[in-house]
Amino acid sequence: MMSDFALNTSGRRAGKLATSLALAGALLFGSAAVTTAQAQGTKIGFVNTERILRESGPAKAAQSKIEGEFKRRDDELQRMGTQLRSQAEKFDKDAPVLSESDRVKRQRELSNLDMDLQRKRREFQEDFNRRRNEEFSGIVTKANEAIKRIAEQENYDLIVQDAVTVNPRVDITDKVIQALGR
Repeated sequence: MMSDFALNTSGRRAGKLATSLALAGALLFGSAAVTTAQAQGTKIGFVNTERILRESGPAKAAQSKIEGEFKRRDDELQRMGTQLRSQAEKFDKDAPVLSESDRVKRQRELSNLDMDLQRKRREFQEDFNRRRNEEFSGIVTKANEAIKRIAEQENYDLIVQDAVTVNPRVDITDKVIQALGR
């Protein structure tokens, strides 16, 4: 007759053994599936989306267009930042000789200028990002169409975007960038 401790321990061992056998079977099955895919000559490609959005002709044109649209606002923000810094420096110099009411008034003015500048910078960044997303979503759509054409023309079974590690021999990003340039 076995004690409760012995029964619980042997039950846990049997459970661990069953789990180990299941994992070994899954690994074996997974390995067999990969071997089967390789035996059938699966053709795999990789596309670096980030590179396409950085290096392709349409992406560069869109970036220039957006920068042109936002240049005036960016210059205004730079001017406001410079003005705020110079007023803050002037305040720091003048503060020891200012009356309490003047010092509080100028501090409030500087604080209001700073809040206004921060608000305008936030709005600028939001507008810039929204506009950039609009432009680049069209480029992504065109890139996906180019990827599909390349996959059909060159008989790819699978094309992966955004992977942790990639062998350069399966990277077809340059082909997609060239296709977008046409």
